Amino acid sequence: MAEAGTGFLEQLKSCIVWSWTYLWTVWFFIVLFLVYILRVPLKINDNLSTVSMFLNTLTPKFYVALTGTSSLISGLILIFEWWYFRKYGTSFIEQVSVSHLRPLLGGVDNNSSNNSNSSNGDSDSNRQSVSECKVWRNPLNLFRGAEYNRYTWVTGREPLTYYDMNLSAQDHQTFFTCDTDHLRPADAIMQKAWRERNPQARISAAHEALEINEIRSRVEVPLIASSTIWEIKLLPKCATAYILLAEEEATTIAEAEKLFKQALKAGDGCYRRSQQLQHHGSQYEAQHRRDTNVLVYIKRRLAMCARRLGRTREAVKMMRDLMKEFPLLSMFNIHENLLEALLELQAYADVQAVLAKYDDISLPKSATICYTAALLKARAVSDKFSPEAASRRGLSTAEMNAVEAIHRAVEFNPHVPKYLLEMKSLILPPEHILKRGDSEAIAYAFFHLAHWKRVEGALNLLHCTWEGTFRMIPYPLEKGHLFYPYPICTETADRELLPSFHEVSVYPKKELPFFILFTAGLCSFTAMLALLTHQFPELMGVFAKAMIDIFCSAELRDWNCGSIFMRVEDELEIPPAPQSQHFQN
Repeated sequence: MAEAGTGFLEQLKSCIVWSWTYLWTVWFFIVLFLVYILRVPLKINDNLSTVSMFLNTLTPKFYVALTGTSSLISGLILIFEWWYFRKYGTSFIEQVSVSHLRPLLGGVDNNSSNNSNSSNGDSDSNRQSVSECKVWRNPLNLFRGAEYNRYTWVTGREPLTYYDMNLSAQDHQTFFTCDTDHLRPADAIMQKAWRERNPQARISAAHEALEINEIRSRVEVPLIASSTIWEIKLLPKCATAYILLAEEEATTIAEAEKLFKQALKAGDGCYRRSQQLQHHGSQYEAQHRRDTNVLVYIKRRLAMCARRLGRTREAVKMMRDLMKEFPLLSMFNIHENLLEALLELQAYADVQAVLAKYDDISLPKSATICYTAALLKARAVSDKFSPEAASRRGLSTAEMNAVEAIHRAVEFNPHVPKYLLEMKSLILPPEHILKRGDSEAIAYAFFHLAHWKRVEGALNLLHCTWEGTFRMIPYPLEKGHLFYPYPICTETADRELLPSFHEVSVYPKKELPFFILFTAGLCSFTAMLALLTHQFPELMGVFAKAMIDIFCSAELRDWNCGSIFMRVEDELEIPPAPQSQHFQN
């Protein structure tokens, strides 16, 4: 019985909510009808007559003060709403209405109203949405000392945000430190260096760690009772100190490459020693994991140095060897570095082979994978593509495949085409990116724009077809077409990752909330009324009285006049005049 009663109440509540949603006009007319029926008990006519008499006695100064105050208040609301919308991307009034007024009106969230089966079915999409909102390390990030700092010296602008650099510091602490660092003086110093916010303090700590390795320790080995032999032993060099200096102190790529080679020599030795001891305990295993991360990072950055210095084939070989030696370390996304280098060599067959391995439905996608696949398919038809000819004869099979690949790439990241078509200016890519966000689009276009320009007609094909993607995506973005729905968290994260002088690309383009438009119109209208009332008080007074007369019906005015005359007669006790005298007068 209890369950039946609960079900009946839920059904009744849903019917009421449905009626408020779709039958609000019927409710409105019902309310008006009730007001009309109850106009005598509620003394509506008397109240309206009193209000009309009061309004007729008001001076123009009152209207100036009223409209001026209304304009000021609505202007303040407009300024606050605009600031809140620019900062948080939503209207404050709408957010408060949805959060507090909707539950009072009986509105329920769609997610909470679903049954357990549907919630379990949507768990995969929710997890995917969370993973898509995760911030990733940019596999093509630049060198902080040789590239980012040089940009700051030339332009005076900071290309990296504090949030981005803080994420890098957390990555360094995760990859380059372990629990046994306090046992080695140099590693203990570097463990503190990665937490330093001041770049000069980090560089000084790295030099201090390297100076400790230059100190020689003497160990007494008693061979004979009357003598000793002094054995000279060098402490192992600190590879992470060389990494920090190569990243932040080196002012050129060549200097960074020299420091990374020294780091490779030290890191390879540490890796071989920890590899032999990794099965002796959990501490040795953690140290070996740290040394593996250090070695992979060094080799990857050396390959990037070779790519920057024009030795592209050498860089490709180093990346292939690294992927073969450590096939399970996919967190560095070395295949994206390899794709960019192969495109520079125009080895499109090798690019297709890499895509066949990593463009899999079970693997996470990226703008590099999706747009590189689109570039390869566009390359087959772009040189002969003509929109006029395609509109007359239709698209061929190869052209249809190219267009579908472009639509797939644009659906994954809709911000990239504006940078590839140079509709928006590029900036230096951040050290971290948000997949499907503006930061990932900048990182991709910064390195791959030259590859698209090299393929004849590819940008023309992109220009003619990329906007057609949005006709295929359901609106509003509750569902996707080929991928999961576009996450709503990208704008906030991109604003944290990208510098303030860059205008963040937002998708879907948010329209101004209703309350901003309403307050803007109200502020303008009341300000105009205040100005007109101040300049033309008599004319605006006549206009106000005319508006009052319009709102008051003729029948109501006659009734008001008769009631006033009757009250005057009662108060003065005037006897009623004869009928003949009345006509004579």
